[in-house]
Amino acid sequence: MLPALLLASRSGFAAARASEDAFGSSTVRDLARILAGKPYEAPDEKLPSGLRDLDYDQYRSIRYLPERALWRGKNLPFEAQFFHRGFFYKNRVNIFEVADGKATELKYRKADFSFGEKVPAFEDVDLGFAGFRIHAPMNRADYYDEVCVFLGASYFRAVAKGQTYGLSARGLSIDTGEAKGEEFPLFKAFWLERPAPGATSLVIHALLDSKSCAASYRFTVRPGDTTVFDVEMSVYPRVEMQRAGLAPMTSMFFYGPNDRNDIDDFRPSVHDSDGLAVFNGKGESLWRPLSNPRDLQISTFQDLNPRGFGLMQRERNFSAYQDIESSFEKRPSLWMEPIGDWGEGGVMLFEIPTKEEVHDNIAAFWRPKNPLQAKGEHNYTYRLHWGPDSPKPHSLARFTRSGIGARGEDARLFVLDLLGDNLKGIDPAGVKGVVTAEKSEIKNIVTQPNPYTGGWRLSFQCQVKGEPIELRAFLAEGDKPLSEVWVYRWAP
Repeated sequence: MLPALLLASRSGFAAARASEDAFGSSTVRDLARILAGKPYEAPDEKLPSGLRDLDYDQYRSIRYLPERALWRGKNLPFEAQFFHRGFFYKNRVNIFEVADGKATELKYRKADFSFGEKVPAFEDVDLGFAGFRIHAPMNRADYYDEVCVFLGASYFRAVAKGQTYGLSARGLSIDTGEAKGEEFPLFKAFWLERPAPGATSLVIHALLDSKSCAASYRFTVRPGDTTVFDVEMSVYPRVEMQRAGLAPMTSMFFYGPNDRNDIDDFRPSVHDSDGLAVFNGKGESLWRPLSNPRDLQISTFQDLNPRGFGLMQRERNFSAYQDIESSFEKRPSLWMEPIGDWGEGGVMLFEIPTKEEVHDNIAAFWRPKNPLQAKGEHNYTYRLHWGPDSPKPHSLARFTRSGIGARGEDARLFVLDLLGDNLKGIDPAGVKGVVTAEKSEIKNIVTQPNPYTGGWRLSFQCQVKGEPIELRAFLAEGDKPLSEVWVYRWAP
């Protein structure tokens, strides 16, 4: 029997407040289906006057007390702490604990938080939460490290052992890049399954709502050297969704060796991710270095049954960033692995101009070729890998750095570095660079070992004019590819 959700409530569904509310594997999926059959209701953003207009510093001064963490002192492998509402995070999120087959709402208590001196006084009422974070002993056995955060719209992010936060994932994207504006779905409720002693994973259920659809999620989170999320998603459209984005991820690329844009900064590079990696259904691996373009840039990598894609941070040396505080070299890569066949569609890449590193300006997701039909059920399963690298699908060499410089007014020099075990000991005489360009001429292709990296270097010159140029390059030995395929759009 369904919980008492959806019967009546300030947020469009009633919270399952009693411990006798049964919870099963299909509960949230059933709730999403029922919710999608009802008219959309805007989220509850009602807040006491003291919280409505908090600024960034005021909001940051509100801290959940660690000693009040869910499951603290119970000798369990995970803990949860919660975020207060306010600032950007005004909508109410209801959170439940699931134990012994029953769901119990976790009550907001003002006493569970500390407040900075500049936070205005407000009445102690039931506010719900803005989101939560999960902690587990990941870097050492005696300390519960922060593993992942669910906060804001449908955003979430995670880290692996020894890493710091960087890029984010989202539950769903809708109409990204459309002139009418993007629609931002919201996670409006979560259910946290109490872990067993000694468990190595935590199960989180989520209910998403938006004007266009409702959806359910089941996340199985496994922290470690690579933190893995197994995601089961069911989408129930209220309307036909022509431009849904599945497994979306969001990152920041300000500048790097391929795209500095006259930015005056002491740091050689500033980015959370430096490239998009794609492993397509044909078995081809692509590497697309990111850029901070002068104008919005949209790229589509059409495919049938993709094997994976992700926004990666391949440059792992501090010397490439020289930023002691930001530690960009410790930011995670995020690789998405579909489980099963996803059919026709394309990996979409959005590169948005930005003049500041505080803005996420990179988005990537899978867009199905066919619209998600209204009144239907659309199920997807995938795996997210947060960590220093993606699972390697093959032994081909990888591109690690892309440098670009002028060679007069009408030419650019491209210098690409690669690493790969398959390149060690290979006869240089048999290695060639294969470079092609649309609407341009390629000259002076050079391949050579790089004694400073232990890898190889491919360089070439490209004639440029006043229009974008699509480039492809890889290393080969005869007809045998030695590397993934480097793809790039040079723009004036």
